[in-house]
Amino acid sequence: MSTPGDIRDELLAGNAEYQRLAEQHSHYQAELEKILHSEFHSSEDLVQEIELKKLRLQVKDQMERMCAETRRKVAHAGAMAAASR
Repeated sequence: MSTPGDIRDELLAGNAEYQRLAEQHSHYQAELEKILHSEFHSSEDLVQEIELKKLRLQVKDQMERMCAETRRKVAHAGAMAAASR
């Protein structure tokens, strides 16, 4: 059975939507790090930080749903193969 890491790697290698989400997640993370490492934080920075965290979490949730769906498909295919033996 595939591990969660294997499934993520497979999706990252072969699924354009998952790749797009991973790129978005990295972009949001990089933007967050810019804000967090700046010396001074304005109220706009704090609002942007909160928004970026929400966006990053939404993308991560979408990626996790895709992994879960792939795990279900793999498990179902395995069960079907075992039943046909």
